[in-house]
Amino acid sequence: MWAFFSARLRTWLILVVAAPVLGFVLGKVGDVIESRSGPNSVSKVLHTGRRWLQRRSKGPLASRAAADPTGARDAGTPAR
Repeated sequence: MWAFFSARLRTWLILVVAAPVLGFVLGKVGDVIESRSGPNSVSKVLHTGRRWLQRRSKGPLASRAAADPTGARDAGTPAR
């Protein structure tokens, strides 16, 4: 069935579904390893992989950008 999807749809599915799920799994495995033996090179690599995938993920499972610390700006208010 995968072969019947267009290349664009396959790419979208990977970015929307597979990347966030894989990032979640990498993070959980890294947390388990870190809780058992403390921070080590394997857990650091897994956490780095999770962050890398989160930056490239799209859709409802992707991480959200932080809110603007200055607050919402009203476009109708003139700047002084």
